[in-house]
Amino acid sequence: MASKRDYYDVLGVSRDVDTAELKKAYRRTAMKHHPDRNPGDKESEAKFKEASEAFEVLSDQQKRSRYDQFGHAGVEGQASAAGAADFADIFGDIFGDIFGGRRGGGRHQGADLQYHLELGLEEAVQGVSRNIRVPTRVRCTACDGSGARRGTEPVTCTACGGVGQVRMQQAFFSVQQTCPRCRGEGKQIKDPCSTCRGAGAVEESRTLSVKVPAGVDSGDRIRLSGEGQAGPRGGPSGDLYVRIEVSRHPVFERDGADLHCDIPISFVDAALGNHLEVPTLSGRVKLKIPAETQTGKLFRLRGKGITPVRGGPPGDLLYRLVVETPVKLTSRQRDLLEEFREIQEEQGSSQSPKRQSWFDGVKRFVESLRG
Repeated sequence: MASKRDYYDVLGVSRDVDTAELKKAYRRTAMKHHPDRNPGDKESEAKFKEASEAFEVLSDQQKRSRYDQFGHAGVEGQASAAGAADFADIFGDIFGDIFGGRRGGGRHQGADLQYHLELGLEEAVQGVSRNIRVPTRVRCTACDGSGARRGTEPVTCTACGGVGQVRMQQAFFSVQQTCPRCRGEGKQIKDPCSTCRGAGAVEESRTLSVKVPAGVDSGDRIRLSGEGQAGPRGGPSGDLYVRIEVSRHPVFERDGADLHCDIPISFVDAALGNHLEVPTLSGRVKLKIPAETQTGKLFRLRGKGITPVRGGPPGDLLYRLVVETPVKLTSRQRDLLEEFREIQEEQGSSQSPKRQSWFDGVKRFVESLRG
């Protein structure tokens, strides 16, 4: 039995795809392989079913999380009514556009919104609750979203008879299209609401509380269901997606679950060794620097990194030592260093093996060019 293809590959999307792009990818695949457009084509039918199964899983946040962690084994037998409802919405978009638009009287969903939330590294690692102020369109309370003045109701469109579609004759063909007068709603507003002027929604700014889970990173998104723009004519609201941006930290650099930190040390500490106090996200720790440590040396503190938001063990904290050359030397320091250089030259290459091997390599390279 052939193994199932990766759901993300089936739809041709990346693993961090958002909901809007996921729907677009599914629309493209479904339109291409739908049986009505490919009668008798078994391969297209199989690809259509494969794409529908992939979308059913990836459009559900819980199923998608299980699939990301465990693959196909995590979502076997997990079909649900919610998934079927999502399919109905998608196919309403696809085949309504192809075969003549939606039926009149539908309550269309409002647009989704996106908000960029900037966090400090500590906030992203530990989690935080933040209040955000979002400008959006909300349902008009004066007309309860109908767009008609209170006490009145929208009336049946006279152009389409409430169907939402009109039939146009072009030569020998009869083409059905969305009614231009009511825009597919099947209703017209004769006496519009004075507050929203018939739109059914008004501009407003709202303050929302966003709970950011621990371990988020730049690019992660938090979905607030129903907090997007109000739907037209009292339709359901869209969703609000809060996109996380983690600001640059003055000490640590993040790499997935790991943290990196450069530590400048003097060449004396590098040569003789020392104990240094170094930072972590939860305080300071002592780090032992062995004698004769070279610049670029990495020290790893296991488990002192970040616990990923999607689960798994915490990462590590890695320190990279950078040997710093002293500046603004006193005359006494210069004398001591001159004396040190004379002694080192007397010792030969035994105290600088890397330096000597590098110059030997350069010498061989130059000689090979001459030969």
